[in-house]
Amino acid sequence: MALSSYLSYIKIMKKLASLYDRSRVPLYIQVASVMRQRIESGHWAEGDKISTLEELEAEFAVARVTIRQAIELLRNEGLLDAQQGRGTFVSGRPRHNRWLNLANDFDTMLALVKDNVIERVHIEENVAPPDLDEREGKPAEKYTFLRSVQYNNGEPFSVVNLYLAQNLFARDRKRFSHSAALPSIVEMQDVRILHAYQTLTIGVADPETANLLKIGLGEPTADCRLVLIDDANTAIYVANIHYLKDCFALRVDLLNKGKVEA
Repeated sequence: MALSSYLSYIKIMKKLASLYDRSRVPLYIQVASVMRQRIESGHWAEGDKISTLEELEAEFAVARVTIRQAIELLRNEGLLDAQQGRGTFVSGRPRHNRWLNLANDFDTMLALVKDNVIERVHIEENVAPPDLDEREGKPAEKYTFLRSVQYNNGEPFSVVNLYLAQNLFARDRKRFSHSAALPSIVEMQDVRILHAYQTLTIGVADPETANLLKIGLGEPTADCRLVLIDDANTAIYVANIHYLKDCFALRVDLLNKGKVEA
């Protein structure tokens, strides 16, 4: 290898190493995320033979074992098929499309969750309050924590971690334990909601979320935080929702007062 080429190679390796070091996500998951994106975008089409182990090892500047781990992760997802003596081929596309529009008004949010198919996977009463920022009201005395999985066509698309004011949960334990909480709260005539703050961020799947959504640890998620505040300035509903990144898009007509398109 010529000296100039070698120096360029070293420079690329140092740059990649600095990029990898910025994340706490395991190295093979970072590599798998890039490879998954190539499949999602069609850069690697279904049936295509992908780059060889040697080429991927050089491109990502990682050990071959890391490439093998990334391929194995995508193979388990049904995206790649490693064939002995032939190479690795794209065997599928990610199963989710962007069918869900994230709401940007309360009525739309209510309509989205009203008929959701949910599975409660954990309920714990009388837990400590969640962390709240200064504009999210004051905490209730006690909360019930409810973790649930939401399904579309039999497949999980979001995990909801909800802190619901204990006094509200106690009013109808059976209903809150088996159906979406938001419509139930709205139907309570004596509960007046003054604010509904929604914040959208990008996160990664922790072990619990990854297991429930059937995705890889550390994969990107779209995270929505919804906080309802009543007329006593109490945060009666604090939900952190982790969506599969491939199931939704926020489509907005910027010339139509921010209205979300259907």
